[in-house]
Amino acid sequence: MSIVCSPNSSPKESVELKQQEIEIGPESAGQKRKTDEESADQPDQKQRRVKKQRQKDFRDTNDLDSVEYVIEDGLRKVKPYFFEYRAYAKGRWMKREILNVFKEEFQDRDETYYRHAIETGLITINGERVPLDYVIMNNDILGHKIHRHEPIVTAEPIEIVHRDDDLIVINKPGGIPVHPAGRYRHNTVIHVLRKELNVPRLYPANRLDRPTSGLMLIGLNSERARQFESQMVQGKIQKEYVCRVVGEFPEGEITCDAPIKTISYKLSLNYVHQDGKECKTVFERLSYNGKTSVVRCRPKTGRTHQIRVHLRYLGYPIANDPTYSDDQPWSPLMGYGQTLNDEQANKVVQKVLEASKFPEGMWNDTEDDDNTKTDASKVAKPRCEECGLVLSEDPKYRELKIWLHAWRYAGDGWAYETKIPDWAQESFVE
Repeated sequence: MSIVCSPNSSPKESVELKQQEIEIGPESAGQKRKTDEESADQPDQKQRRVKKQRQKDFRDTNDLDSVEYVIEDGLRKVKPYFFEYRAYAKGRWMKREILNVFKEEFQDRDETYYRHAIETGLITINGERVPLDYVIMNNDILGHKIHRHEPIVTAEPIEIVHRDDDLIVINKPGGIPVHPAGRYRHNTVIHVLRKELNVPRLYPANRLDRPTSGLMLIGLNSERARQFESQMVQGKIQKEYVCRVVGEFPEGEITCDAPIKTISYKLSLNYVHQDGKECKTVFERLSYNGKTSVVRCRPKTGRTHQIRVHLRYLGYPIANDPTYSDDQPWSPLMGYGQTLNDEQANKVVQKVLEASKFPEGMWNDTEDDDNTKTDASKVAKPRCEECGLVLSEDPKYRELKIWLHAWRYAGDGWAYETKIPDWAQESFVE
């Protein structure tokens, strides 16, 4: 039996370009275009000019030698360290006030914190303190100085499935992000591998969500990674995943081609939307234990959270998915078989934001007339001696991952696969 699941609205035709890890040239970095006279430099002069410029480029910072990892109770921690985020102003930030940019674009902290950081000079423009209403201009470099507390990740080893002169194939553990982004830098697959293998650069050809485990293709040079990326874009690589979902998934082949849209980039939140991008996933049940089902998933496109969103849309979300399961405050707003419009999507985003916990620290401490803390519970919370950040409890190991695993990738004349996780075995008991 073959069932095709589609929403009433037809998806718009679109092409998704996958971002590659490339070095940003001077123009794209917001620097001025060279004059004709400068362009007339001899080749060796150009090389010296570029080399000198790259030596001064803040994006080339390599601090892996100084990172200190701590492994405890199955968790990998990074010893907190001082760090300054620096970035060239993006086009969409231009002509916007600095406070507005930070509170809208970086939603892992609240407005109170960003006011504090701008007023105290932790957030700067071109290395200088600016007022809250400073308007961001072209060529501006935004800086954010922090005592960095990276989130805790799994300490499960990264298994090497295959290695040759220009390729590493790994079995990524669930509970660790692939590459540096947001609050993660050293607690990432790329930095852990670079440090363990003593290699200067790694080029992932595919990505997996932080809680997802499974197979990854990582080039030791950019050319090998581009080869795999090109094959993926052309649909020449067959991908197979396994997952464990709520309930008794139907027998037979189930195809879902509901269009998916990213409804919040900063929250990495996606769902079926009337303006979504075309995508397709084929599912097949492998087993059922009376409570949950193990399902094989074959994504034919590569949208963010595609498998997780399609399973929720079908009514069988991944059983321990912290975003798309049924036990979140926003779950009722993402109904089974429901195609969202912009108004409905905004309600989901707002609900997720309301449920988010912002970091606590000296920037949101309040005092009463007697100069004492109004919330006595804050006094008892452990704090970082360096920055005053209220320290949170360690997560449970099982909370870091979900039951979704990239099992097998195959192309023309090659195939790699990992072992099946314990949770995907028929004998597994929740």
